[in-house]
Amino acid sequence: MAPPAHLKYDRSATVDGTRAFAPCYLQPHVQAPADRIFGNASGAAGLLPALFQGEVLISMRSLFSLQSAPLLGLDISASSAKLVELGHRKEGQLSLERCARESMEPGAITGGVIEKFDAVAATVRRLVKASGTRVRQVAMALPASAVVTKRIVLPGGLSERQLEAQVQAQASQYIPFSLDEVCLDFCVIGPSPTSRGDIDLLIAASRRERVQDLQGLAEAAGLKPLILDVESYASRLAASRLIEALPAKGVDLVVALLEVGALNTGLQVIRNAELLYEREQAFGGEKLTQAIGLQYGLSLEEAERGKRDGALPGDYEALVLRPFVEALVQDMVRTLQFFFTNTPYNKVDLILLAGGSAVIPGLGRALGQAMSTNCSLANPFDGMELGPAVRLQRIAREAPSYLRACGLALRRFAT
Repeated sequence: MAPPAHLKYDRSATVDGTRAFAPCYLQPHVQAPADRIFGNASGAAGLLPALFQGEVLISMRSLFSLQSAPLLGLDISASSAKLVELGHRKEGQLSLERCARESMEPGAITGGVIEKFDAVAATVRRLVKASGTRVRQVAMALPASAVVTKRIVLPGGLSERQLEAQVQAQASQYIPFSLDEVCLDFCVIGPSPTSRGDIDLLIAASRRERVQDLQGLAEAAGLKPLILDVESYASRLAASRLIEALPAKGVDLVVALLEVGALNTGLQVIRNAELLYEREQAFGGEKLTQAIGLQYGLSLEEAERGKRDGALPGDYEALVLRPFVEALVQDMVRTLQFFFTNTPYNKVDLILLAGGSAVIPGLGRALGQAMSTNCSLANPFDGMELGPAVRLQRIAREAPSYLRACGLALRRFAT
């Protein structure tokens, strides 16, 4: 099935004067009506975040000055699907209205690719039902590895149609697939800093089947896919809200965002809303589950349940947990060393730990000691009011795992 023809990038959306760009259903050869290119989560097609690195994303001031239609953030990974619904109170404060999580069938998603569509769709349907939400518009995300981007320079003063023609003419030079196989679009970044009178423009493309898979999943659950983001950018938006809550709004702080998932650990280093460095390592919490199963003769399901509920033998900490934490910290330190080696920076001021495995006991303390810096769990709901459907105990335990879903839900307030 082809994505709806009206869904395109918002090529010039701004937030309090700060340019914000919006990935959505990237279409080759579709001219959207002029009144549908610009818009927000209220139902118009223009969509919101950023699809490029090293640029300002969104001013957090905007999150408290806009009111738009409800939007769900839906984060789908190899281990689980998570949903977040945010609200906006009259006094300007954000509120968490709903959050829910459903485990994913093992092998249903491999390397970010959906292998068992029906199983993933069933998980999303259960998730939506369990959440109790009535909202149907949804923001979703593709892995960064599934999106190809290229920054190019074009003459200034071109019309929208002329820009599209130039993109079509040049895209084949940069996209490693046939244009018939991809969803393609672009956004204007702004005046070129290297070529006077020209503009910098970002071409973005994803394989058509990757886009259609996410659209199909949403529709199978009775949802209307409105925004298609990139996973790392959604996480960064949620983290930037936390950084702006730091003293002096976190200005000039070098912050390392480490997302520890089941299979991978992703690093993004941010300073003043600029992405300085990004890297992903194939090392995550599932290795701890495997080590528990091997040590105590348990299935992966039993080991995961024991890890989550704390129902493991008394020697678990010494024999399994501590060696795992040491190995994970060593891996994280090596990843940060790559950052120091490849940039002018030699330290980070703060480490934010997120992802489902961020709450592994002792991980934050051990990493902070190894890096000689502050290390905190990233609670994306910090400073939000909690709606009546939200269970405080769940939030206290699982908040870091909702960072990406929260970032997607925040797109409601970014136009």
